[in-house]
Amino acid sequence: MPFLMGLIMSAGAAAQTPPPIIDMHLHALPIDFQGPPPQTICAPFSTFPAWDPKTDYREVFAKLGSDPGCTYPVISPTTQDEVMEESLAILEELNIIGVTSGPPPLVARWREAAPDRIIPGISFYLGPDAPSAEEIGRMYDDGRLEVFSEVAIQYQGFQPNHPEFSDYLEVAAEKDIPVGIHIGTGPPGSPYLGFVNYRARMHSPLSLEEPLIEHPGLRVYVMHAGWPMLDDTIALLYTHPNVYLGVGVISYVLPRAEFHRYLRRIVEAGFGNRIMFGSDQMIWPEAIRIAIESIDSADFLSEQQKRDILYNNAARFLRLTEEQIAAHHGK
Repeated sequence: MPFLMGLIMSAGAAAQTPPPIIDMHLHALPIDFQGPPPQTICAPFSTFPAWDPKTDYREVFAKLGSDPGCTYPVISPTTQDEVMEESLAILEELNIIGVTSGPPPLVARWREAAPDRIIPGISFYLGPDAPSAEEIGRMYDDGRLEVFSEVAIQYQGFQPNHPEFSDYLEVAAEKDIPVGIHIGTGPPGSPYLGFVNYRARMHSPLSLEEPLIEHPGLRVYVMHAGWPMLDDTIALLYTHPNVYLGVGVISYVLPRAEFHRYLRRIVEAGFGNRIMFGSDQMIWPEAIRIAIESIDSADFLSEQQKRDILYNNAARFLRLTEEQIAAHHGK
């Protein structure tokens, strides 16, 4: 009888809902987003490239994932369906809710497949093909978009204070749409990968200051946590208490010691209540697990601090209702 009871209790424990996680930086992207599949990425990198400019940097970059120094290469699936299915399976297994950006038709497809797991966002660049600020507002009104993220105009050489972006921020503030802005790292060597206007100085989160003052109702989070501009990031958080951070991509591509050093400094500066988990999973579903492990393995964080980063801070930022939070906890 005790043995049978033990089996029953074990089965009950296994059936329990895992503590929820909110991934503030998930993507539904075309399978060839990074080139012909399969593509490999180091998770994490141990060394970043040293490049001889007499060679083609794109070829150097393409080989990074197969470099012998890459101790944990992650290989992408080969089809669009596999990326979606593997990603959604991980979300279901680990009880993850993901703010998901990408082309609207792909985001809609992921949401249709897992409506309780996907919070729809949009991949956004300025230009003639971009939806207007009014269209962003309509997408929010009709439920096609809940978070205006990922805004990646840094790749175009634009900062958040760019005049063409002001109308979008005005709509976001007016309708209370949370905004996630790419401020921080892109691929190493971005200007030599086709992003000719990308500049390192644009990593600074201080570029958000004027928009925050001009649009005081904004809910904004800095994607990639402004890495590596640590002092600027802390200065922004100190001066603007409404700003949050997401740790997408740096949570799995940076050398673990560097990620932990950066994270620890922000926590010790007093801003652990505004750090939100993000994976920045693009076409590598396994990156989600690795990003979570980078938080779980941070021995300088208490269990409560880990739960804050993995769920509680994002729930507050997104203004989730008590009913939504209860549902995420399986209640």
